[in-house]
Amino acid sequence: MKNAETICIIGLGLIGGSMALDLKRTGFARKIIGVDVNSDHLATALQQGIIDEALSLEEAVETSEIIVLCPPVDVIKRLLPGILDLIQGSDKVVTDTGSTKAEIISCVHNHPNRKAYVAAHPMAGIEKSGPEAAISGLFDNHYLIICGKEDSDAEAVARINHLFQMLNMRITHMDPAAHDASAAYVSHLSHLASFALSLCVQENEKDQGNICRLAGGGFTSAVRLAKSSAEMWTPIFKQNNQHILAVLQSYINKLELFKDHLVEMDSHKMIALIRESNKIETVIK
Repeated sequence: MKNAETICIIGLGLIGGSMALDLKRTGFARKIIGVDVNSDHLATALQQGIIDEALSLEEAVETSEIIVLCPPVDVIKRLLPGILDLIQGSDKVVTDTGSTKAEIISCVHNHPNRKAYVAAHPMAGIEKSGPEAAISGLFDNHYLIICGKEDSDAEAVARINHLFQMLNMRITHMDPAAHDASAAYVSHLSHLASFALSLCVQENEKDQGNICRLAGGGFTSAVRLAKSSAEMWTPIFKQNNQHILAVLQSYINKLELFKDHLVEMDSHKMIALIRESNKIETVIK
């Protein structure tokens, strides 16, 4: 599979910026064009050499072989149909990096150019945002989920596979609804829990010095995701609302169990619960 002459990355935050860095480093693309509604992001990306040129959406799509959508998921959903309109009749390919898949895919389900779109979700990221956060190696050895590949052209899937393989990602496939249900458990809930923990601590511990002095590795790890972008995560929560609500209720039920055992001062039940939770060690090492 050949590399690309020119690709367009729409949305120059952590994911888009990091992708641009490594696609240039690996030689996948000779030229990377950036698109972003935030002029400061464009200026930073140009200054730091993350992109080679900044263009309007229409100009970037016209001059690129591959278009990668990396903005928040609500923006992906809004832009995708129009981009598929723009590339009608060409061999251009469109992909995205959205953390939700079913709703994005559904918005172009009946589009005449649906086969040019490959729905993807790279399972990688950190809590920082913006092009300043872009880092080389962000995607190394992480999974790339492709959803609904049967509705995409086989050549388009192969080209997007090659792109993410150049980022050293491990590629697998999922049904869109199954992806969103699993993402609610392993990604979306952890962010909600971190946001809630941050709010709880800030509300109840008025002395910020105490937070700094007493915060150990456990707290730092648990609250790290609370630094994540509200503009990115609110649309994710909205698009995956049904699955997240079910997951959140399950999580609340588990918290209630811990609360009940604390009220009862029942050490045996508490130990049993914790030991049951320890079994995650066999899944994530």
